[in-house]
Amino acid sequence: MDKVTAGRDAMNEFAPKFAQLNDDVLFGEVWSRENELSPRDRSLITVAALMASGILDTSLLHHIQRAKANGVTALEMSEALTQLAFYAGWPKAWAALRMAKEVYGTDRA
Repeated sequence: MDKVTAGRDAMNEFAPKFAQLNDDVLFGEVWSRENELSPRDRSLITVAALMASGILDTSLLHHIQRAKANGVTALEMSEALTQLAFYAGWPKAWAALRMAKEVYGTDRA
């Protein structure tokens, strides 16, 4: 996985400790534990948690893009978000599905 610098890029001047924890711990140490949980599975879990929490901004978009890069197919993403709709809420699913459609396009294969 490529080294993540989003925290430092966005917050280093204002919140340097947060930036360091985001980049080095969350995306450096936790996401690198591929023997414990694959990046694909981490991506599905993260997308589900963000959607269920109502975090429907660029964070979710980024993680849907990361999920695609980590091998989550369009069909798997649409099925996961459809399943979540019943637990997290229909409006959240609409928003997340629109983002996923933007990332994957209309081909569900």
